[in-house]
Amino acid sequence: MISFHSHSGEYCKHAKGSLEDVVKKAIDMGFVAYGLSEHMPRTRQQDLYPEEIEANLTPADTSEMFKAFVTHARTLQTKYQDKIKLYVGMETEHIHSHTLNELTQLQNDHTLDYIVGSVHHVHEIPIDFDQDRYTLAEAEALKLNPAVQSATDALFLAYFDAQHEMLVSAKPMVVGHFDLIRMYRPTHPLSPALWEKIDRNIDLIVSYGGLVEINSRAWKKGLTDAYPQRDILKRMIAKGIRFTLSDDSHGPDDVGMHYNKLYAYLREMDINTLHAVGHDSDGNPSTTVQVFENALSHSFWRRFDSKIVKRIHEC
Repeated sequence: MISFHSHSGEYCKHAKGSLEDVVKKAIDMGFVAYGLSEHMPRTRQQDLYPEEIEANLTPADTSEMFKAFVTHARTLQTKYQDKIKLYVGMETEHIHSHTLNELTQLQNDHTLDYIVGSVHHVHEIPIDFDQDRYTLAEAEALKLNPAVQSATDALFLAYFDAQHEMLVSAKPMVVGHFDLIRMYRPTHPLSPALWEKIDRNIDLIVSYGGLVEINSRAWKKGLTDAYPQRDILKRMIAKGIRFTLSDDSHGPDDVGMHYNKLYAYLREMDINTLHAVGHDSDGNPSTTVQVFENALSHSFWRRFDSKIVKRIHEC
């Protein structure tokens, strides 16, 4: 149906396959709208991903790759405009004190349809790469906030503060994997102090009209729920958040990944209205939001499960 968060091996070294093959797979699966959102380039050598370092890339290379991505994505947007509505975007970072200024400059330099607002680092340490780096981030967070008894609590608090800074600065149309920080600590209890920061961030998203993605890649990581997990998702529903969907694909084989589970999750959480990046009367992307009422009755879901087909017929 819709997805607004994806990567390809052509422009992301920890993904696979070509950008065009990602698009072709989305068309084959019957997606109505699909967002192409490679990572923003980095400006410091220490911020490169391990795969980029192994490939002997420099920060300047990541900038050139992103420029090439935007050009290529625009070409595909035109080439396949009769088959799928493609959107050209960018996934943010918030690594150090200058990252958000760099993000603003990138938005000025490139005419993008939307951005995915994500945080992958806390105190400049990646929190979604591996367990060892996550543990380092916990130790650093506790060192900087020794009043907190738990290293995990300290890391969670710092993550939601970094997310808030990103939200205030960028006001992204799509908010990426809201509770990514729970990847390695999915059952860690949320303290009142954490809920205060989570509520603050949710309220901010509501105030500027952002969309929160329900991200199916969490199941590939072995989690019980999608991002966000159901406790936070329930709070978002109560506060009136508008939702979109993302497979967060890292190649053609990931397109529509775990959307059968996503359908069940939406149904269980009673989410039947979805939102997407909008377009004007000429079909060009705009700041308006497209609304899908009765989204779970869309014929797209039929390909995933015979039980879903039956439920659609019953609606």
